[in-house]
Amino acid sequence: MKIDGLTYYQIGELAEIVGMSTRTIRYYEEIGLLNSVKRIEGGKRVYTDMDLQRLKFIQRLKHLGLTLAEMNELEDIYQIHRTTRKVLTRLLELLDNQVAKIEERSNDLNRLKEDILNYREKVWRKLNLDGDLQKGEG
Repeated sequence: MKIDGLTYYQIGELAEIVGMSTRTIRYYEEIGLLNSVKRIEGGKRVYTDMDLQRLKFIQRLKHLGLTLAEMNELEDIYQIHRTTRKVLTRLLELLDNQVAKIEERSNDLNRLKEDILNYREKVWRKLNLDGDLQKGEG
């Protein structure tokens, strides 16, 4: 809908555009991640293009592994300093932490893969050894 030349979205429209549920959008409002929501006559919520961009940013951060608490921390930093520079500095730290966690998990998985392959080899040898012994007993 257009009001005074600006585009506004109802919650269902916004949910469809960003691919999330209306419940999730309301939850993000409740916890302070989406706090610029406007209301029109009758108290009906409407959302702006800024809200749309904000939800896409939240989706991106979620995809990158940030928690809602970390996203709230970024929002708090912005509310305190009113500058994206401090937010982006902290975001870089959080992303670096994510990379470190992924590297650690990757190393753990590689060790597990090696353990599995080694154990598989032992099982294979045992199976072949037992098979050879049974052939010789017959």
